[in-house]
Amino acid sequence: MTMRIPQCDPKASYLAHKVEIDAAIGAVLERGRYILGPEVEAFEREFAAYLGVEHSVGVASGTDALTLALRACQVKAGDGVLTVSHTAVATVAAIELAGAVPVLVDIDPANFCVDSNALEDAVSRDWGVPLKAVIAVHLYGHPADMPAVMAIARSHGLAVIEDCAQSHGASVCGRMTGAWGDMAAFSFYPTKNLGALGDGGAVATNDPRLAERVRLLREYGWRERYVSSLAGMNSRLDELQAAILRVKLRYLDRDNAQRRELGSVYNKVLTDTNLGLPGTSEAAVHVYHQYVVRSAQRDRLRDWLREQGVGTLIHYPQPVHTQPAYRGRIPHAGLDRTEAAVREILSLPMYPELTLEQASEVGQLAAAFSGR
Repeated sequence: MTMRIPQCDPKASYLAHKVEIDAAIGAVLERGRYILGPEVEAFEREFAAYLGVEHSVGVASGTDALTLALRACQVKAGDGVLTVSHTAVATVAAIELAGAVPVLVDIDPANFCVDSNALEDAVSRDWGVPLKAVIAVHLYGHPADMPAVMAIARSHGLAVIEDCAQSHGASVCGRMTGAWGDMAAFSFYPTKNLGALGDGGAVATNDPRLAERVRLLREYGWRERYVSSLAGMNSRLDELQAAILRVKLRYLDRDNAQRRELGSVYNKVLTDTNLGLPGTSEAAVHVYHQYVVRSAQRDRLRDWLREQGVGTLIHYPQPVHTQPAYRGRIPHAGLDRTEAAVREILSLPMYPELTLEQASEVGQLAAAFSGR
C-alpha cells in the first residue's frame, strides 16, 4: 500500500540534490576510474574534517565498517564484545563476522542507548570469554553517554568502537559522534542522515596505525598490489557512491537542522498525549534519524495511521537476543528494559524533505488516536 506520507523517502533526497548528484556521477563515468580513486580519497578527507578526526577510510557497508574496526583493534576469535540487543542486527552480525562473541547489555529507556550502569555491571562479570571491546550504538540519532562509556572502558582496558550508522552529525559534550572512541563505524545506506544511492560505509579514527590497518584489511591486506601483508577482505567504497556522498555531505548540517525542526513539531503536538516521546540529554545534539514514540497500544496506533495514509516502521520489532538466529546462544545480562521497549516503539515519518505541515498533520493524527 502506497502511503500518502511515507515513513522515509530516499528518492526525495536524490531529487533535492539531483542536478549536483547527476553531474557528480557523470564526472566519474567520464573519468573512467570506478574503484578507490580520487572521489573516495576526497570524500575520506572531507568526512574526517567534518567529524574532527584525523582519518576516515571508505568501505563497502556499515556492517563491514564495524567488522574491519574490530579486526583493526585486534579483536580475535573468542574475544567478548559488549554491546546492546536493541540495535540493527548488523551490530551483532559484525561482531560474529570478526570471530568474536557478542555480550549484550540493557538500554537507558530515555534514549534507547546503552545504559552506563548496566555496562559497568557487565564489565565486572565473568562471561566465560575475555572482554576486549565495547561497541556503543548511537541509536535513532541520539548519542550514547560517551563520557561514561569511555571512562568504564578505559578503566577495564577495553577498546571502544562507536556504531554511528544512525548518528551522522550528532554530538555529545560538544564532540561529534565518531570522534570519541578508538574507532567509529558509519553506514551510508540510502535512508541514513548521510545516505548514498547504494551501500557504503566508513571507519573513522584519530589513530594512524588503526587507519592503516583498515586500509590494508579493506583490500586483501595489500601494501603492494596482489601481495597480501595481512589476511584482508574486499570492502571498497566505489567512486560513484563517494561522489554522491561528497555532494550530500555539504547539506548534512542543513538536513539535520530540518530533522530537529520536525522533531520540535512532533514534540509540540504530542506533549499532552499519552505517548512516550524521545528524550534528549542536555549534553547531546540529537539528529533524529528516527522520531520514535512509545505507546502501550502501538499496533493499534500503527494501523490507525496506516488507514490515514501515514507510513510508520518499527525499529526494531525484536531485540537481537530473541531472534531465531541468535536465540539461546548469545550471552546477555538482564534485558528487561530492552524487551519492554520493543513492544511499544513506533517510528513516525522522518526525513528532511518532510514538510513541517506534514509533520504537524501526522502528530495531530497520532494525538487524535491517543485521545480516543
